[in-house]
Amino acid sequence: MTFAEADQGTHVVLTPQGKFNLVAAPPFKSRIDDLITAGKARLVVDLHEVDFIDSSGLGALIGGLKAARQQGGDLRVAAPSAQVLAVLKLTNLDRILSPYTTIDEALHDW
Repeated sequence: MTFAEADQGTHVVLTPQGKFNLVAAPPFKSRIDDLITAGKARLVVDLHEVDFIDSSGLGALIGGLKAARQQGGDLRVAAPSAQVLAVLKLTNLDRILSPYTTIDEALHDW
């Protein structure tokens, strides 16, 4: 998996692409940790290009959410693909990582 990153000043948008699995999750979570350490605790993860997510990917998102909130920020997920949305609902993680339809919607109340 690769991912794009866009620092928008008040927040950072991360856009992973491909499979978000055991191989991809650790470097992604490491980048989230680096951003939070650098004072960027408002993160949006744009999931529209993720075609597969497993428990490792979900763990990276939950770990990032916890780390961001501990620093007074948040991690929000936007535009999940059908497979990602199905996994979020199946695991009930859509209650914790409430998926937003678009990036703009995720940023609405920031």
